Amino acid sequence: MHVPDGFLDAPTSVATGVVAAGGVAIALRGARRELDDRTAPMAGLVAAFVFAAQMINFPVGAGTSGHLMGGALAAVLVGPWTAVLCLSVVLLVQGLLMADGGITALGTNITLIGLVTVVVGWFVFVALRRVLPKRPALVAPAAAVAAFLSVPVAAAVFTLLFVIGGTAPVEGATVLKAMVGWHVVIGIGEAVITGLVVGSVVAVRPDLVYGARPLVAGRTLEIRNAEARS
Repeated sequence: MHVPDGFLDAPTSVATGVVAAGGVAIALRGARRELDDRTAPMAGLVAAFVFAAQMINFPVGAGTSGHLMGGALAAVLVGPWTAVLCLSVVLLVQGLLMADGGITALGTNITLIGLVTVVVGWFVFVALRRVLPKRPALVAPAAAVAAFLSVPVAAAVFTLLFVIGGTAPVEGATVLKAMVGWHVVIGIGEAVITGLVVGSVVAVRPDLVYGARPLVAGRTLEIRNAEARS
């Protein structure tokens, strides 16, 4: 999903840059409500994990490979605003130091990976959390579904950007079919990784998972009260 330099024309790249800058600015304000003594250390770990995981590509067929985007994963672990900041830092380092994506396409990559996947992943996760039984064990499956859906949505948004300002002479329908088709397959890998990581943390320390806190807050209070009585 990393968009290289020159894939979109200058006006489109500038527009996505403005969107990315605005999204990061809003996330900086929103993250103040999420960052505490539990979330702050997790944010660093999440950013490091996503950075490392995005360096690993897995084959999806026909010479195509994919890698973790991490939007839903980060949102569930540390909250949506902090997730935007984590992924933006990762993409900035990759673009500047690793030549992964392009400098002029940095705004596009942050918009697609740092904003779209986080927003879609978080809203799908919250919707599932509301309708599913209130059990911490269901946080990981909900996160996996959210991660799966976030990937083809990001691919569809890229297709829209390509139709608006793509520099290659390719029909939008062709791009949409290819991008969404392959990213549905990539989304399966995203879902597996997200479900395993979130499930592992929930099994050990559910209170560290931002998306699980509403489900364990009362349980934590009961444990503390029991300890106080003893």
